[in-house]
Amino acid sequence: MTLRSEIRQQLIGPGGPFELCEENVHGETMQIFKTRPGSVRDLLRESGLHGDKEYIVQGELRISYADHLQRVASTARALSKNYGIEKGDRVALLAANGAEWVITWWAVASLGGILVAFNGLWTADEIGYAAGHSEPKLLIGDRKRLARIRDLKLDIPTLEIESEFAALMEGTPGAPLPDSPIAEDDPCLILYTSGTTGRPKGAVVSHRALVGFSQTQALHGLERFMIAARAQPPTEGAEAPPPPVSLVTVPLFHLSGLYAAVIMMLSQGAKTVYRDARFDPEDVMRIMEKENVTIWSALGSSGALVINHPSRERFDLSSLRNIGFGGAPTSPDLQRRMKEAFPNAAANLGLGYGLSESGGMGTSIGGAELAARPTSVGLAAVGNALEIRDSDDKPLPAGEYGEIHIRSPYLMLGYWRNPEATAETIKPGQWLATGDIGRLDEEGYLFINSRARDMILRSGENVYPIEIEHRIDAHPSVGECAVFGVDDEELGQAVKAVVVAAPGATLEVQVLRDWTRETLAAYKVPSEWEIRQDPLPRNAAGKVLKNVLTGESDSRQVEEDE
Repeated sequence: MTLRSEIRQQLIGPGGPFELCEENVHGETMQIFKTRPGSVRDLLRESGLHGDKEYIVQGELRISYADHLQRVASTARALSKNYGIEKGDRVALLAANGAEWVITWWAVASLGGILVAFNGLWTADEIGYAAGHSEPKLLIGDRKRLARIRDLKLDIPTLEIESEFAALMEGTPGAPLPDSPIAEDDPCLILYTSGTTGRPKGAVVSHRALVGFSQTQALHGLERFMIAARAQPPTEGAEAPPPPVSLVTVPLFHLSGLYAAVIMMLSQGAKTVYRDARFDPEDVMRIMEKENVTIWSALGSSGALVINHPSRERFDLSSLRNIGFGGAPTSPDLQRRMKEAFPNAAANLGLGYGLSESGGMGTSIGGAELAARPTSVGLAAVGNALEIRDSDDKPLPAGEYGEIHIRSPYLMLGYWRNPEATAETIKPGQWLATGDIGRLDEEGYLFINSRARDMILRSGENVYPIEIEHRIDAHPSVGECAVFGVDDEELGQAVKAVVVAAPGATLEVQVLRDWTRETLAAYKVPSEWEIRQDPLPRNAAGKVLKNVLTGESDSRQVEEDE
């Protein structure tokens, strides 16, 4: 038995702190934690035990766990009394990271409601679509983002954070948390995912999934700590590890923000630190030093921006102990440079692979395992299973590339009001078809072929070319176009568009850029444009050969392979 297997068994075996048992989940027998909170409200209630410890820090604002619990209870009471929010109702949230975002989430979930997390980067068109699709009973937003939709005719009550939210938090200081029944598989969250067919789909997430994510991440973290301690026992008289302090630079409308920064950190009694403005590497380092930050998720380009900043040596960043990656390709070279920049976190780099649809989990890897396999995203997370399938939905052996499938008790409940897409994605046996391409090695480690999938991973944002292509194609001067990702040192991938003019028309890049920006968020607007005269290369079936456009193949070879 390997050291990892031995420690894993101590943790998940009979009597272990993360003991597993078998239960029926959505009609399938699954491994699940034997002892677990029944809802995220139970997680919140337990957090009151941390009392005066700080939970939220934002500038001069400091909110303890006890104070947070009171603010959430007061907000929940106001949402129920003033807006009629009750179990199953949707509340849309369109705001920057901050205390109000966090408190709104916990208040809505505590009522048994469903928070609809709108992407704060969306345009008015994208916000209008999601509002019409999810039909929230209330929209809570900050002034800047509500101004973006002032011309939309939304028949939804709206609450502005800057002028109206304080009354919710402070209106009923002695209110208890709601006590209406909540079941594990009740929905509590809708996250919109970029769609392969144009408009995004709303993944409906359950209380079970979010509690499971928190417990699973805690298990994997403890496991890595125990492995490292056994491999290199601490010296006598060594200082105790500092208390956990997480700097949150990930948008909370992402699973990396809400799941890992808000929910998991609360369950561990950590302090979470938020910034008031856009990402600024110098300010990030200032906060790291001031607040003795120990945990940071270097999502997208943020890690590269910090370690490449000319002022880095001016700051004491020695408190950092854990660094997580995700949201964009993380090269072995970037991992190496992050270890050099943050030596106290060098042994605790970690990453994982998961989707909104998978409950945020799928695989996990970190520490020595990641150092040995820097291009892998890890083994299946506890309670999860992986399978690689071919185009006929048949399992493939180790080493062969195919579509990644995840089996888990924490899958989404489905796509909001889209049973057809749900049936295509969640297959019999609770297997989720991810749409991503990868392979498993002989030991079960997953390797993702990011070039093989159409999705672009741009600085932590999933970008689907079809949505951009639809917009560009709608311009009257465009004959045809193709959009794909190209390598970028800071962003992971950048968005590139190749456009062919309609007969008799002329094209200008700035006109196309402005046209695209009218209805799509800025991160979806191509940063690289190529105007060409020749038609796009296509195979006999009419499919655009993007690997020819990227230079990965030539037309003749690809057409023969097709």
